[in-house]
Amino acid sequence: MTGDLFENGDPRRLDLPDADIRYWSRVDLGAPVDRVLQELIEHAPWRAEVITVYGQQHQQPRLTAWYGDPGAHYTYSGLALNPLPWTKLLADIRSRVEAVTEASFNSVLMNYYRDHRDSMGMHSDDEPELGSNPAIASLSLGEQRTFVLKHKFNKALKPVNVVLESGSLLLMQGATQHHWKHGINKLTRPCGPRVNLTFRRVLGTLAPSAKGP
Repeated sequence: MTGDLFENGDPRRLDLPDADIRYWSRVDLGAPVDRVLQELIEHAPWRAEVITVYGQQHQQPRLTAWYGDPGAHYTYSGLALNPLPWTKLLADIRSRVEAVTEASFNSVLMNYYRDHRDSMGMHSDDEPELGSNPAIASLSLGEQRTFVLKHKFNKALKPVNVVLESGSLLLMQGATQHHWKHGINKLTRPCGPRVNLTFRRVLGTLAPSAKGP
């Protein structure tokens, strides 16, 4: 399944039960995608994190960086993240993603897939601080990778594969996280780097403009 953009500029909506997922094949970033990708790779303070899954500790098979509004703390798989302040580039990208999706975000988790050996295990973004029906906007830069979706309960549904093109945007919202898991598999063939920006809204935080003295 690919995410070709309709002629009228509307996104393609994936025809999946129990989900609201939309795909834009290209988003205007105000600069060439390759230039944005290179700047993020070279200047973000990437970290190799250790997470806990089913009581076992594992090195994440990718690098990450967490940015957000003050107080946008996020926890998953035993990992507690404190936000770095928005850079000018990331703040601009956030504004563009918000304009396209008509959603509001106060944080972004960036994932750096260095080559074919990096991946993301199947999971749902269902942490309490994201709320009951979170909107997750995923911007892909660099090498194409396949986004795998699996229904949590209906085993008769086959996994769905979506090729994420460079410069594309995938929005998951509504009840998607209740019913579906998603992930990125390792590849058997060598490939180039990919940076993925997953914008989200962490609840119970204050935007800078709303902070008290």
